[in-house]
Amino acid sequence: MLNKVAVVVGATGLVGHHLVEQLTAASHIEKVITLTRRPVTYNNDKVVNYVVDFNNLTQHADLLKADVLFSCLGTTKKAAGSISAQRKVDFNYQLQIAKLAANMDVKHYVLVSSSGANAHSNNAYLKMKGELEDAVKTLTIKRISIIQPSLLLGKRDNDFRIGEKLGSVLLPILCMLPGLKKFKPITGQQVAKKMSNISKQSGDGVEYFKLDELFEC
Repeated sequence: MLNKVAVVVGATGLVGHHLVEQLTAASHIEKVITLTRRPVTYNNDKVVNYVVDFNNLTQHADLLKADVLFSCLGTTKKAAGSISAQRKVDFNYQLQIAKLAANMDVKHYVLVSSSGANAHSNNAYLKMKGELEDAVKTLTIKRISIIQPSLLLGKRDNDFRIGEKLGSVLLPILCMLPGLKKFKPITGQQVAKKMSNISKQSGDGVEYFKLDELFEC
């Protein structure tokens, strides 16, 4: 299907802003709607930005009516202030958006999750991501694509993360070892490119894209 309308939630994040760039250059996308907390200006007539109140998402439900919805929303425990505050963004907002998308008959939902996401994990972050995956898979959306990248590399505005910095140095070295190559870090731009290409294709049901499957050949 050509001339698709795409919605991007989390358009200012590491993956999200690269995704908007990819979609504006994509021939199969006619219009890109970005939903953000603050106004964002784009130098492209294809993109329309709407400021939304994430604490009252139901009043913005009409903005989610599209052919494909990309959910790139997320924060960190450090930025949010607590794990419960992080969960509000990474789980509550995300799930409500997915439910509203289902009600608006969105045909394709693309979720950026995480490698290792598991609802039974002892890690609060991975548990939260796994619970979200399990919840969205029950929704009546024709096609659900779940993206599970490893460590994401790229510049984040005003958000220095020492763990990611160390990982970006050590993981590429460790991943030279046999059996570990599929765990190599990936840039936000690479993930965004894969997501854009996924939205070109047709499909049904739930599909996962994990680790090295996200790298374009």
